[in-house]
Amino acid sequence: MDQRCLEVRRLGRVGYAEALELQKKLEADVIAMRERDYLLLLEHPHTFTLGRRSKNDGVLATEEMLRGLGVQVFETNRGGKVTYHGIGQIVGYPIINLSPDHEDVHKYVRDLEEVLIRTMADFGIDAFRIEGLTGVHTTEGKVVAIGVHLKRWVTTHGFALNVNTDLSYYDRIIACEGEPVTSMERLLDRQVDMAEVEDRLEQNFREVFEYTSRSVSVARTCQ
Repeated sequence: MDQRCLEVRRLGRVGYAEALELQKKLEADVIAMRERDYLLLLEHPHTFTLGRRSKNDGVLATEEMLRGLGVQVFETNRGGKVTYHGIGQIVGYPIINLSPDHEDVHKYVRDLEEVLIRTMADFGIDAFRIEGLTGVHTTEGKVVAIGVHLKRWVTTHGFALNVNTDLSYYDRIIACEGEPVTSMERLLDRQVDMAEVEDRLEQNFREVFEYTSRSVSVARTCQ
């Protein structure tokens, strides 16, 4: 990827449907042009998303309870089961071209995990993989969920990192394989600066995926 350009967009808080539409637009651009890749870093309002392996009983809350919690539910084409997106969580959507030299979905997921493991290390958190599971884990529980989709070797969807996340929302779903979840705030026993985490995510993403200094970063906010 050393001949490619990465544009990082920090979008602030964006509704899930709006972010999905942007992903589709950028996916089409990357497939058509294959000149520039994208990394979207953002935060969603309270949302449950259902991956391709989701079951009907993955959301434990009734429709009335969901309305009371202010949670929207979306079915998606990403891998994985049910997960939560919400306030205090950083969601990363890489829209990047893996062809022709990186056509390996398993390596791509491992590379995403590496980005997040390095980012946790930057904050003094010991994070690791668990064989047979996807995501990034700690001794206190899972801190990053990962679910991806590929079309013509262009990626969409991505990762969700619990930074200052209200973990009680996970009580309303059967998340992933049912393993416990945690957050950077809980692990460090303090609120964590979201912008600082985004800085480290961007730097580690560029390093792991080997983008050049010609890459650009764009700060944009959508409310």
